[in-house]
Amino acid sequence: MKQVYFYSQLLFSCVIFIWCNKADAQEKMKYLDAAQSDPVKMGWMVGSPPPEDRIPRFDDGSFFQFPALRWSVAHMRQFMPTVNVSRRLGASASFATNIKSNIDKVQFVPLGETKAITWEESLQKVYADGVIVMHHGKIVYEKYFGALKVDGQHAAMSVTKSFTGTLGIILAKEGLIDTTKTVSHYIPELKNSAFGDATVRQVMDMTTALQFSEDYADPNAEIWKFSAAGNPLPKPKDYDGPKTYYEYLPTIKKNGVHGESFGYKTVNSDVLGWIIARVTGKTIAEVLSEKIWRKLGTEQDAYYSVDAIGTPFAGGCLNFGLRDMARFGQLILNNGKAGKEQIIPKSAIDDIRKGGSKKAFAKAGYTLLQGWSYRDMWWITNNDHGAFCARGVHGQVIYIDPKADMVIVRFASNPIAGNGANDPYSLPAYDAVAKFLLSSK
Repeated sequence: MKQVYFYSQLLFSCVIFIWCNKADAQEKMKYLDAAQSDPVKMGWMVGSPPPEDRIPRFDDGSFFQFPALRWSVAHMRQFMPTVNVSRRLGASASFATNIKSNIDKVQFVPLGETKAITWEESLQKVYADGVIVMHHGKIVYEKYFGALKVDGQHAAMSVTKSFTGTLGIILAKEGLIDTTKTVSHYIPELKNSAFGDATVRQVMDMTTALQFSEDYADPNAEIWKFSAAGNPLPKPKDYDGPKTYYEYLPTIKKNGVHGESFGYKTVNSDVLGWIIARVTGKTIAEVLSEKIWRKLGTEQDAYYSVDAIGTPFAGGCLNFGLRDMARFGQLILNNGKAGKEQIIPKSAIDDIRKGGSKKAFAKAGYTLLQGWSYRDMWWITNNDHGAFCARGVHGQVIYIDPKADMVIVRFASNPIAGNGANDPYSLPAYDAVAKFLLSSK
């Protein structure tokens, strides 16, 4: 049992958004900085075999302990079972470039600080592994750090949820899902759970009222049971809990009234993933391939981690290349169109961009995200640029700024999971680059 729970803690630290307060951010000072923890310089997995103290391992959880995680996030397929998201055979779509090296010199003042830093300096602050900035559909900035290479892949963490939400709203616009119907209409197995009387819309906007704690400090929090259920390793002999995601989700109890408050709960994404699989008769990996990945001109297959029966984790651990993430971000910015093909219905993108309830979101208490909302598993800033984003722990992001015609995608491996450690540097940086691009020719 101990092995299951230890693994579960480390697995879910990579996919569940944990809000960090000032004390957490201060704790960052205890870690090696980005240069000191560079996985290439530290020599992780170098040699035949590598030295024992440079081998991150899956079975004891060391693969996701800092600084080893800086290597692991770019090699997740070497640690756990996965399922492919096929790009199909054929050439990838080419990228036009117009590199603007002076983006590195763009300055801004981090939130809560008084001294300006540059965009280039901010990338070290957030432990960036790779960054691409798109402007007018062209790559204007592209850099890689540490273990991530241009042809490599990286864990997207909870950015995965925005892919799940996008597939959900696509199927809704195609008529396969009615977001006003209850979850139990599609998944009778969830009738007696908290989700039974929740609408699909409430799941997609995470306004479900669940008795589900993601408090890692509480050993009795429901997150541990969910994590243990999704653990693909063989269960200990004394384990008598759910053994898959499908077995766990029906056990979630209701706490409160659906629709009143935003509550970031990863299990919502897996319920939506179940609905997608049920109405299509295919896994979410197959649906992502058919609806988006094979139409987008991607360079590489993507892949999901899976539970013991091969169910893709719809709430996290989708992995892909940085350029393919940029392609997806540009697709969303272009209202679902790539080249001459309308891959995603424009009405689906319109639904995302209109945002969710600000009132419901405010109840969650995100002090750095005031005025934001959440819709279709996307974070909506509601700022004057109409920006919205996909966010994942340890610094993963797809940031879309329609007014600036800009997309920023980033992979990172910050030792602190929660975006509270990144946001003071990231949020003003996005704005600064957007303003720079708007003013440049």
